[in-house]
Amino acid sequence: MTHKGIITLCATAALASAAILSPAFATAPQGLSVNGIVSGSFGKISLNTSSHKTGDWGMILKTLDDTDVGADEVNLAGGGYTGWHSHPSAVFVTVTEGSIIWFDGSDPACPGHHYGVGDSFIEDVARIHNAVNASASATAQFKAIHINPTGTSGPNFVIDENEPTNCAAQENNIRHQR
Repeated sequence: MTHKGIITLCATAALASAAILSPAFATAPQGLSVNGIVSGSFGKISLNTSSHKTGDWGMILKTLDDTDVGADEVNLAGGGYTGWHSHPSAVFVTVTEGSIIWFDGSDPACPGHHYGVGDSFIEDVARIHNAVNASASATAQFKAIHINPTGTSGPNFVIDENEPTNCAAQENNIRHQR
């Protein structure tokens, strides 16, 4: 084999290794930016306010291992979407600008739930979903609060998923309506 052939073979092997080792975006986001507001480590959490309630309201929060709590600001440009993904813990979401359609790919019907400014909802753990900006031109923004296992913050907090086969028609209808 010639010197040029060896270099070509090595380059091809390196590219193939990178493709295998690099995480692939099953459905790449479009027009998405995520800004981390804050993240902190709290160790194991054991909080019970039942003896010091505010009226009838009390809280019981217990984690079984070290825990991080964080907040992110998520922006979707007009026509943008997050791409299909899930999370290793629940996410508490409040829309602060514009509106989104949140598709639940874990539900066989793949319903699209519309949320506007001031609406809040919870994304359950391991729920496959995609948030789509309801507008083709205006920005949508939401804040996401997450309580998650330590070590799953940052890039590990989003688990890329393939588009569920039951959701293509619903998403296409929304995109054509905008």
